Amino acid sequence: MKSHYQILIIGGGTAGIMTATSLLSKNKKLDIALLEPSQKHFYQPAWTLVGAGAYSFKRTEKLTHKLIPRNVTWIQDYAIKVNPEQNMVETKSTGILTYDYLVIATGLVMEPSLIEGLPEALANGTVCSNYINPEYTWEVLQNFKGGNAIFTQPTTPIKCGGAPQKIAYLAADYFKRKKIASRTNLIFATPGSVIFGVKPIRETLMHVIDRYQILFRHHWAPVKIDAKQKKVFFKYTGEEENECILTKDTTLQEESSGNTIIELPFDMLHLAPPQAAPKFIRESVLSSSSGWLAIDHHSMQHKKFSNIFGLGDVADLPTAKTGAAVRKQVPVVVTNILHLIATEKISDKKYNGYSSCPLVTGYNKMVLAEFDYTGNFTPDPKLKQLLIFNSDKEHRRLWFLKKYGLPYLYWKKMMRGKEV
Repeated sequence: MKSHYQILIIGGGTAGIMTATSLLSKNKKLDIALLEPSQKHFYQPAWTLVGAGAYSFKRTEKLTHKLIPRNVTWIQDYAIKVNPEQNMVETKSTGILTYDYLVIATGLVMEPSLIEGLPEALANGTVCSNYINPEYTWEVLQNFKGGNAIFTQPTTPIKCGGAPQKIAYLAADYFKRKKIASRTNLIFATPGSVIFGVKPIRETLMHVIDRYQILFRHHWAPVKIDAKQKKVFFKYTGEEENECILTKDTTLQEESSGNTIIELPFDMLHLAPPQAAPKFIRESVLSSSSGWLAIDHHSMQHKKFSNIFGLGDVADLPTAKTGAAVRKQVPVVVTNILHLIATEKISDKKYNGYSSCPLVTGYNKMVLAEFDYTGNFTPDPKLKQLLIFNSDKEHRRLWFLKKYGLPYLYWKKMMRGKEV
């Protein structure tokens, strides 16, 4: 196997494979290698449905080699270090790889250790997470008999920021159908200040929360899990008075810093783990001060190294980390790389921060949040072809789009490098 490639892509997830296939569709003579260790590729957006028993986990899985184009060299290995000054990537087993152009599409990694007790709680099954094992979440839901069901998320950026609340809504619907809602306290706690940043979506979701009688708590940041006692501890980070006693067993304590600590027992706890860029990125010269890949928000070109581009979950972009965002980022990266090869300058094609979040609000119900860097609600005009004229409201048709339309779009269009 040779060690130098015209274009080297680190990461064989959605962003990496889409970039490779799209580049080849524009120019079949390109010399491209893709560095990816995993034998299997997963359609993770469906894991929310898997966690609620509404989708088969097997249907989210495909072999990686079946998705990588034949003309792309697949190097099944890990990247462990990038030396951008020398155009070099060090791998775990293959040795040193060099490149003319580098695309970083590593995605992110789970970092449960950032919350005290979480690794142990996940390991022994005290806590469930669709991000790690959605089939176990479904098992936990089915075995739940009542009590405190808590859904929360960390203070770090996470992939699909709406996912922690989606499973909360599906659980609420499931408990209602199972006739145990009356003996359940369902709590959704977020470190953020609102349920969703886009106003029309936020208004709809607050109605959903009211319908299910979910106890919504903002400015709650999970800091510790006691798996033996089945308690979760939150730090309250808001400035207003905290009126948040949920049960007689809930206690409030004051730290010396003045931050309120909330101790809450649970019978079920679903948690999105803290997440971060891979260590070899966040500890390199390629990272921003926040530890993510430092790229220009519009051109997707690295801020310091002009022959490096980045996209997907690893990128330090002020928008949601979703596959929908990748769908709009790939054409920008591909166009700018090809233009750079041909003219030594990038094009004027820009990414506007588009992302979307299909917010499932129950079985057979969904809201589709689409937005850009400015937080504007930007629904796709193509939705009208599905007779959906107000995607900020709950629709049955949007549920079918989530369950059937989007997986088809992913496997048959996006992963084949087709612009959609």
